[in-house]
Amino acid sequence: MFLDEIELDLEGGKGGDGCVSFRREKYVPRGGPDGGDGGHGGSVILKADASQTSLIHLAQRKTWKADRGRHGMGSQRVGASADDCLLLVPPGTIVYDAAHDFVLRDLAHEGDTIIAAQGGAGGKGNLRFKSATNRAPRMATPGEPGEMRRVRLELKMIADVGLIGKPNAGKSTLLSCVTKAHPEIASYPFTTKYPNLGLVAGYGDRTFVMADIPGLIEGAHRGVGLGHDFLRHIQRAGILVHLVEPLPDDGTQPWDNYRTIRRELELFDPLLGERPELVVMTKADIPEAAQVRAQFAEQLAKTPFLICSLSGEGLPELLYAIQAELAPPLTW
Repeated sequence: MFLDEIELDLEGGKGGDGCVSFRREKYVPRGGPDGGDGGHGGSVILKADASQTSLIHLAQRKTWKADRGRHGMGSQRVGASADDCLLLVPPGTIVYDAAHDFVLRDLAHEGDTIIAAQGGAGGKGNLRFKSATNRAPRMATPGEPGEMRRVRLELKMIADVGLIGKPNAGKSTLLSCVTKAHPEIASYPFTTKYPNLGLVAGYGDRTFVMADIPGLIEGAHRGVGLGHDFLRHIQRAGILVHLVEPLPDDGTQPWDNYRTIRRELELFDPLLGERPELVVMTKADIPEAAQVRAQFAEQLAKTPFLICSLSGEGLPELLYAIQAELAPPLTW
């Protein structure tokens, strides 16, 4: 299963209490205070880890709490601090404070971390309160409570290339043919229910990540179809590869479909309209493909690529063009 948005309640561990204790040893009269401090409570930490591709593993429970610190003890023994509660999330996860709706941190890169809920400090033992005027303090402080926070995690997949287009345009087929990804492929619309990632290697001197974004339709920016849930993933893509079906099964016109997708992107985020785009005519084995490609060349003032994923026709040219468009390496 795939999950790209979730709310969690996080709570840091309570600090251990300080200890009230007095030194008692044979032949040592008036030994004085020797109560130790309590240990610190654990914190809840979020860390970006490339081994994670979804937030589904965090959905098993809604509340994540770190352990509390140990209490202080006599003989000046300090209580042990608790271990932190480490939650791994995919790179590209944005952490929001759900109560006040602001961004705490964008965990865009591998290894990025944030202390989402700080553990409480340990209390002070009575040894801390010894002074010239108070030789036998009988007081200690309790450990501080851990921080409590509700967070919203929103995943925006990071990919160098985002494949976009109407349902059945051939995005999943292309991804499966140039990477080791295995997206579901079928002849009916909305086969893909969630974004799929694949690594493309062997074309030029750089590997790159390609993402298959589920099919968009008119009204996607308002929540129509599946596109609204996944439009945000396109925002992380370095360039867009727009696949167009030359002879749609639903009888629509290829140019109208192209313009519909472009309009939906711009309505969702105007900056997407400025993103570098390569237009690709799929299913080159269909006789109408070459004619539709020529019509697009007139409209766009540039010739779209023509490919057939199953036979491999046009794929090297497309992938080398993507490689050239991506250089130099992307920075976020």
